[in-house]
Amino acid sequence: MPFVSTNGVRLSYQRSGQGEPVLLIMGSGAGGRVWTMHQTPALNKAGYETIVFDNRGIAPSDVPPGTYSLAEMTADTLGLIEALGVGPCHIVGTSLGAMIAQEIALARPDLVRCAVLMATRARSDATRRMMQAADRALTESGITLPPKYEAVRTVVEMLSPATLNDDAVASSWLEIFELTAGETAPGQQGADAAGDRREALRRVSVPCRAIAFADDLICPPHLVAEVADAIPDCDFLEIPRCGHLGNLEQPETVNTAVIEFLDKH
Repeated sequence: MPFVSTNGVRLSYQRSGQGEPVLLIMGSGAGGRVWTMHQTPALNKAGYETIVFDNRGIAPSDVPPGTYSLAEMTADTLGLIEALGVGPCHIVGTSLGAMIAQEIALARPDLVRCAVLMATRARSDATRRMMQAADRALTESGITLPPKYEAVRTVVEMLSPATLNDDAVASSWLEIFELTAGETAPGQQGADAAGDRREALRRVSVPCRAIAFADDLICPPHLVAEVADAIPDCDFLEIPRCGHLGNLEQPETVNTAVIEFLDKH
């Protein structure tokens, strides 16, 4: 994969397809290649060029020591857009990637045609703060969970009951997460501590679509709806039968919602 140097780090990236550029920003702890399972093929087929990349903290991009701020990761992504000369581009982000997309739309609307914000939020409520504090405490303790336990914890937290109640599908997910157990990006945990951004988001001037996943425990629909309410030109969709990884659980529905919005803008 080629690299771009930006904001003091090197980011690995991959381009595919032809057409108007779409930059896809992944959430915490995952590489940009996750988009290539379902989203980039659909976008390429729909006539878009796609750019995926690994955020700082995810190899082969640089993995600096310490924790990273949302501002740092936003600056990384802005530098990538400028280095590749693809702005103004469409932006699609999920989870932490959607929070980065929000900040890009706020700071540099000249680089954004429109933004799709999946599994996003503008603040953490009491339950989400407790979950974040528990994750930080586990990381700081130095305890390594057994892969089988970590896999079960991950699927329960990330997937829909509709998936978990399907024996064959749930077994496949458990196998995947057990194989990838321990592949985390602890430095990215600090990027979700930006406070309440609802008032700031009222200044976003580019068209946005906020997509919630009905069974999402990390960014539940009521927090996604707050983002849609705060951004002046932002519609809201809720997709049923999927959790935080809705783009993987319900890819066809998600892809349709994304492409429909991009085609309008």
